[in-house]
Amino acid sequence: MAGRTDVLITAEALVKRLAAGEPVTVLDVRWTLSEPDGRGHYLDGHLPGAVYVSLDDELSDHEVPGRGRHPLPSGSALQAAARRWGIRSGVPVVVYDDWNRAGSARAWWVLTTAGVGDVRILDGGLSAWKAAGGALETGPVDAAPGDVTVAHEDLYAGALPTLTADELDRRPLLDARAPERFRGEVEPVDPVAGHIPGARNLPSTALLGGDDAFVAAAAVDGLLDELGIGADEPVGVYCGSGITAAVAVAALTAAGRDAALFPGSWSQWSSDPDRPVARGER
Repeated sequence: MAGRTDVLITAEALVKRLAAGEPVTVLDVRWTLSEPDGRGHYLDGHLPGAVYVSLDDELSDHEVPGRGRHPLPSGSALQAAARRWGIRSGVPVVVYDDWNRAGSARAWWVLTTAGVGDVRILDGGLSAWKAAGGALETGPVDAAPGDVTVAHEDLYAGALPTLTADELDRRPLLDARAPERFRGEVEPVDPVAGHIPGARNLPSTALLGGDDAFVAAAAVDGLLDELGIGADEPVGVYCGSGITAAVAVAALTAAGRDAALFPGSWSQWSSDPDRPVARGER
């Protein structure tokens, strides 16, 4: 079972690696729901040598029908993109962002599921890097082409556990959206408000501390215990379209828990009129 250092890297550790000239591929995956294109912020200041990755254009394939607002890319498309980013076999990859670990968790999940080894999220994101005294560079970075091979063409059958819409009753199900969206009081993106029946609400932001770093394993265990989920129970996780759910999966995996992602999430579930919808606390 994976642990914290398998999923995360501290800013201090990354500063030392880069200062020592150790090989590492750094990817900037800045994305928010209101501003999905983070390239402008990247150009204004990014980690040394970091290559910008577009979550919407390179970590999703919007031509795939019926799988929600951010369908997973194919393995072949991801391999081509990863080689453009300079990912090389045997070289560690660090992904980071500047908002709630959403972009970096998506990149971590997609790359790890595709079979790319040693991918870690910068714990605390860009703010942690600055606090550790890390330098910033401006302008674009064109990486030398990589040689990585993606092992899984269909990421639904990849290296990390994944659930389809018909498999959600196999595990206790967590909804990683904000409580008001879970209860169905508001729905800013999808046409139907509410949640998947039987799901329990664990917002992804509850898994981040005041310093934007992931909370410790004991805190994760406590949150799950409050939801009635036992220490050894595997869980399923979804959100609006599979982005912030990856944050929850990363936090759970770092805490040594077994967590499977439903990539299509609420956007896929709610688009099917035959699927039931629940509202309220439970």
